[in-house]
Amino acid sequence: MTDEWRGWREAAEAALYGDEGFYRSPLRGPEGPAGHFRTSVHASPLFAAAVARLLTGIARELDTRTITLVDVGAGRGELLTGVLAALPDGLEVTPYAVEVADRPPGLDPRIRWCAEPPAGITGLLFANEWLDNVPAEVAEVDAAGVPRYVQVRTSDGTERLGAPVAGADAAWLERWWPLSAPGERAEIGRPRDAAWARAAGCVEAGLAVAVDYTHVRDARPPFGTLTGFRGGREVRPVPDGSRDLTAHVALDACAAAVAEAGTGASAELTDQRTVLHRLGVGGDRPPLSLAATDPAGYVTALAAAGEAAELTARGGLGDFGWLLHRVGLPAAPP
Repeated sequence: MTDEWRGWREAAEAALYGDEGFYRSPLRGPEGPAGHFRTSVHASPLFAAAVARLLTGIARELDTRTITLVDVGAGRGELLTGVLAALPDGLEVTPYAVEVADRPPGLDPRIRWCAEPPAGITGLLFANEWLDNVPAEVAEVDAAGVPRYVQVRTSDGTERLGAPVAGADAAWLERWWPLSAPGERAEIGRPRDAAWARAAGCVEAGLAVAVDYTHVRDARPPFGTLTGFRGGREVRPVPDGSRDLTAHVALDACAAAVAEAGTGASAELTDQRTVLHRLGVGGDRPPLSLAATDPAGYVTALAAAGEAAELTARGGLGDFGWLLHRVGLPAAPP
C-alpha cells in the first residue's frame, strides 16, 4: 500500500482483493471476514435452513432430484455447510463456493472451491452480501454543482475531489442516482450491475438471488453509504487492507442490468422479512403452555423464535434487499 491518490474503485480493489488485501491476507485470522462483521448466515442456522427450503422448492419446480447450489462470496463456506446439513434426504446437490481466498482447511469435501461461478447452472445461485464488496467509484458534487470523482489516500483515508464524472459513469448517475446539491455523494454502481448480470447469466434454469444492503432510486441516501468494518465494529473507510470496505447496493439498477442483458429472467425486488416469512421463518413465541408440558422444547422454541425475529426485524436484518431472478421457471405466484 502507498500514499498514492487513487479513485475509490481502484483503491478498494487493492485493499480488499490484492495479495495483502482484507479478503486474501492470512493475517485476518482463520475465521476470515466473520471475525470482523456478522451476516444473517452467522446470526442463526435458520437462515441456511431457509435457503435449503428455497433450493428444495426449485428442485421441485424443475422436477429434478439433482441440483446445483452456488454461493458467491462464500467466505469460509459457512452458508454452504449449513445448507448441506439442512437438506432433506434424496436431494443430490452439487455445491460450489465462489471466493477469492484460499479454501479453508476442514471444509466438507463435497464443496467445490472456485474463483468464478460455473456456467450452465441448474439450481440456485445465491450471493449474500457480495455485491456491497464489489468496489465502485465515489462521486461528490463540488461547490459549483459539478459531480466529481472522489480520490482517496491509501494510508489514512483522506479524500479530495478529482476530475468531473464523465462518460458511462455520468450516464449511470443521471439514470440511477442524480446529484445536484454541493456535498451530495453517491457510489457509482456500474461495476455491481455488470458483476450481477454476469453472475445471474450463469443460471440456465432456476433462481439467481442477491441479498444485500440496498436502496432504490426514489430513496437514495444523500451522502452515500461507504463505510468500513473491523473487529466487529463500524470504522472509517480507509483502503489500507486492514478492514472491510462496503457500500449499499442499488439493487434496482442491478435488476435492470440483468433485464438489459436479454436473459429472459423475471425479477422481484423485495426484502428479507418478506422472503423469510414465505420460507417459514417467523418470530412468533411458542405458547407458554409448552413450558409446562415440555420445558426443554419450550426453551429451544423460544431461542429459535428470537433468532427468527432478528433475521426478520424491521430496521435490522429484515430490511436487507432480496433481488430474485427466475430463469426457465414459471412466474412466481403473487
